[in-house]
Amino acid sequence: MKSDLKKSKYDLEFRTKKFSNSIIGLCKLIEKNSITKPLISQIIRSATSVGANYTEANNACSKKDFRNKIYICKKEICETKYWLLLLKENKLTSLEDDINLIHMEANELTLIFGKIISSLKNNSKLKNS
Repeated sequence: MKSDLKKSKYDLEFRTKKFSNSIIGLCKLIEKNSITKPLISQIIRSATSVGANYTEANNACSKKDFRNKIYICKKEICETKYWLLLLKENKLTSLEDDINLIHMEANELTLIFGKIISSLKNNSKLKNS
């Protein structure tokens, strides 16, 4: 049990997949109509792209490829936060607490990907010195 908690906190592939699953679960509960259908489609695309791109980054064939995939992860998580806020601000679901929890995780993932990007920049500066 303790190892599962540790895995979920530090294993980013596991965490991004869990994030994708939480978005899918949320979207299953949202009433479908002409306004929510396109938003659901967009949020599912961006949220699931985070984990897919992180998995690709871990299998990158070069440092440049890895860096590019991590940048995409950060972009996609920011887009996901945008769609979450639209759902919440327009009161398109009564699941505000769920949205808040998912948004908090999205914020943490944004910080993690930002730190990875920052570290990559710092490492490249050190090598060029």
